[in-house]
Amino acid sequence: MSAAIHPTAVVDPGAEIAAGVEIGPYATVGAGVKLGEGVVLHAHACVMGHTEIGPESVIFPFAVIGAPPQDMKFSGEDARLLIGARNQFREHTTIHPGTKGGGGVTSIGHDNLIMVGAHIAHDCHVGHGVILSNQAMLAGHVTVEDHAVIQASTGIQQFLRVGEAAFIGGLSGLLQDAPPFCFLQGYPARVLKLNRVRLERLGWDPERIEAIESAFRIVFRSKLRPAEAIARLREELADAPDVLRMAAFLEKSERGFARMR
Repeated sequence: MSAAIHPTAVVDPGAEIAAGVEIGPYATVGAGVKLGEGVVLHAHACVMGHTEIGPESVIFPFAVIGAPPQDMKFSGEDARLLIGARNQFREHTTIHPGTKGGGGVTSIGHDNLIMVGAHIAHDCHVGHGVILSNQAMLAGHVTVEDHAVIQASTGIQQFLRVGEAAFIGGLSGLLQDAPPFCFLQGYPARVLKLNRVRLERLGWDPERIEAIESAFRIVFRSKLRPAEAIARLREELADAPDVLRMAAFLEKSERGFARMR
């Protein structure tokens, strides 16, 4: 099945358009763009730069995907934006490619929902199944792990990490890493509780969630120092892969991780 391109769309001859792609009225596709099978660009969507978008992803009106980074050090060097399959980028979202100083690549995995007005800056790495709500903002060099949720009008400072299945409430500001499996809120964002609701919605079994809850109590309620808490996780819950990933995440926090109020 060939691509369906509206007569008013502007598609550079250098773009690579797979079968089944739909490009709507007044949409723009640049020379370095690669659109996978079944990608949909709604009216006025703009994709530019060295950007690859995986199959069945949808870009809504006035989203700008792949524009040059907002980085004073960027000098036009080769930079890429790699996007996986089945993502949705709603109206007015903006996503930038990488820079030389950050490895040259911004990457986004599969099955993510990026809502109206959200921003993903240069050299960010977003995993799978992530939700960025309206006006959520990732500064440069931010990593967001699988199944995390960042609510409306929340800002993530550069070089920080948002852990697996973490939830950051709306109108928050993250100034340290967000630990995996935790619910955070505020400015600066602090851990409020275990994000049990998200884990249950992911279909994780009760035993798996109980192990994570035990780890949560050790890290956030025992009053142990971080290094002591991490050591205790590895000693007491070594048979729980989720807990070991949590321990590794906390151990690598260069700027520290958010704690409880």
